[in-house]
Amino acid sequence: MKTHLVPLLSAGLLLASSDVDATPNWYIVNDSVMGGLSTSQIYEKNNNLIFTGTVSLENNGGFASVRTIINTESEPSKQISLRVKGDGKSYQLRLRTSKYMDGPAYTASFDTKEDQWQVFTFAPNDFILTFRGRELEQQPIINFQEISQLGFMIAKKQQGEFKLEISDVAFSE
Repeated sequence: MKTHLVPLLSAGLLLASSDVDATPNWYIVNDSVMGGLSTSQIYEKNNNLIFTGTVSLENNGGFASVRTIINTESEPSKQISLRVKGDGKSYQLRLRTSKYMDGPAYTASFDTKEDQWQVFTFAPNDFILTFRGRELEQQPIINFQEISQLGFMIAKKQQGEFKLEISDVAFSE
C-alpha cells in the first residue's frame, strides 16, 4: 500500500512531506459569518496542528471550522486517514472540490476520545455532500484526485471549549 501525507502547514512549518501540494494558509470560518459568536484558532505545536476555540450558541451560532487549499490531482488515492487527538467531541473532516470558500462540502464525522490518539480512515463513499449543514439530495461520490480544500469543523451545537490535535493526514491506495 502506497501512502502519501498531505503537508499540513502552519506558521511556515511543514508537518509532513508528500507529493500533495498545499499552501501554508489555514483559513478560519466560524459561525460569525452568520452572526454567531464562536471563536477558533489554529497553530503549530510539537509538529502537530492544533485547532482550538470555543463554540457559542448565542445569536444562533454553533460551529467553528478551519480549512486550507490543497491539490491532490497526482494522488490516485482510495482512502484518507487522520491521526488525531481530541477532547471527546465529534468533528468533521471536510473536503471540497471547488476552490470557492462557500459551497458544498463532502463531510465525514468522527468521534474523538478525550486525550487519546486515534486513527480514522475514510473511503470516498464515507462522505456526505452537504451545504450549510444540510445534506444535499444528490450524493455524488467524491473523487480524491479532485480535492482542492481540506478542513475540520466542530458543529452540531457542541457548546464550550474544544481542542483537536492533528498529527497526520494521509492519502493511500
